[in-house]
Amino acid sequence: MTIDNLEQGFFGIGIQNGKTPENLGVLWRSAQNFGANFIFTIGNRYEKQASDTHKAVGAIPYFHYNTFEDFYDHLPKGAMLIGVELCEEAESLEKFDHPRRAVYLLGAEDHGLSSAAKEKSHKLVKFSTPLSINVSVAGSIVMYDRNLKGPVIY
Repeated sequence: MTIDNLEQGFFGIGIQNGKTPENLGVLWRSAQNFGANFIFTIGNRYEKQASDTHKAVGAIPYFHYNTFEDFYDHLPKGAMLIGVELCEEAESLEKFDHPRRAVYLLGAEDHGLSSAAKEKSHKLVKFSTPLSINVSVAGSIVMYDRNLKGPVIY
């Protein structure tokens, strides 16, 4: 089997200003199961996650950024920033084509993504739900959808 690193792609997932360490730990656990290449937080920082029973933070690189601007300055080259946000301008996840190199950003459940995050996102996606859902559940659904459909070349 020949491996072409340019064709493999990668993805990371993280939360901006997460509210609870439990949600973060569950998201990390899902990230490990769904093959994320890295995880991150912006703003609020939690060191140890009781809900991360698989110890994903030790198995997947973890990055922390104090501000969205700091995070955005370190976005991997060639990666598309995909904001997950329940807003009118977001595409339906059911019809969304995942890019090969993606960084998924989720907002806190009570405030969502910052204005800067929404403006700088290359794409915004949402679910077909009438109300917002738990942030770790939302991230898990996005990763499941990516694995189900597979990424496309952008």
